[in-house]
Amino acid sequence: MHYVVSGGAGFIGSHLSEALASSGHDVTIIDDLSTGKEEYLSSILTNPHVTCIRDTVQDVISLARHCEGADGIFHLAAMVSVPGSIEYPLRSHEATLTGTLNVLLAARDCGIRKVVHASSAAVYGNLPGLPKREDMPVDPLSPYAVAKYAGEQYCRVFSALYGVETASLRYFNVFGPRQDPRSDYAAVIPRFIARIRAGESPLIFGNGMQTRDFVYVKDVAKANIQVMEAKSQGVFNIASGRETSVNDLAAILLDLFNVKFEPEYYPERPGEVTRSVADISLARQAFGYHPQFSLRDGLSETISHMQSA
Repeated sequence: MHYVVSGGAGFIGSHLSEALASSGHDVTIIDDLSTGKEEYLSSILTNPHVTCIRDTVQDVISLARHCEGADGIFHLAAMVSVPGSIEYPLRSHEATLTGTLNVLLAARDCGIRKVVHASSAAVYGNLPGLPKREDMPVDPLSPYAVAKYAGEQYCRVFSALYGVETASLRYFNVFGPRQDPRSDYAAVIPRFIARIRAGESPLIFGNGMQTRDFVYVKDVAKANIQVMEAKSQGVFNIASGRETSVNDLAAILLDLFNVKFEPEYYPERPGEVTRSVADISLARQAFGYHPQFSLRDGLSETISHMQSA
């Protein structure tokens, strides 16, 4: 098959691009490299079946040209930061929601069978009820979450009106190699690892009792491919199905490094979700999703990668 991966040089996108290339597919990667990096694709850049294009999904005309002849599009390009979207809501809207609409237009106009859209557990917000199921109400708390939810609705409408198959995957807290700990908006795991490696205590915003559902990036890449190859459409949670507090996460990492720092606590940040864990049974039933990596195993692999980088 010939697949397009928008945001394919990013953290998740690069793992997906690698998995597609290793399976023998033709892969066209579109990334403006605002957060993605060519070095993330070093293992596949010389592959004759891989084409890397530095461009943005905000230009619908060039996007359609890049997508011509493709069988499917994996759409991961976005502003991938809740705090960043709060600080720059217009930029978030353009990068995330306008980009999603453009991808769907390109798919429609190029006759592409299916679009797999990267959504987010952030759409659930802080409404009561756990674990989170896809049929529960949503309550986006940030411009990022609003754009992801609106993108899901665009996917649903394009399926109904234009016959483009779509699936929106609500990623929970994805972690793994290539998450940038130096970003102002870095996720908690790479920040913790970077500080512990530097001999410093993990910094926790809030009391550390907030929970997350951490899922390893290779499991997420596999889920994307599984849903693309299946007939499944709609919205699906992609997670581990296990709830872990930020305090427990810090304890596991400190144990893996065999150090005994005490975390440092700071005021909680606006727009943060208090508790989060997913029901993943719908994805399991629809296309056989089953995460292979435990949190501890994924963290061990992530640490090994960061230490060898």
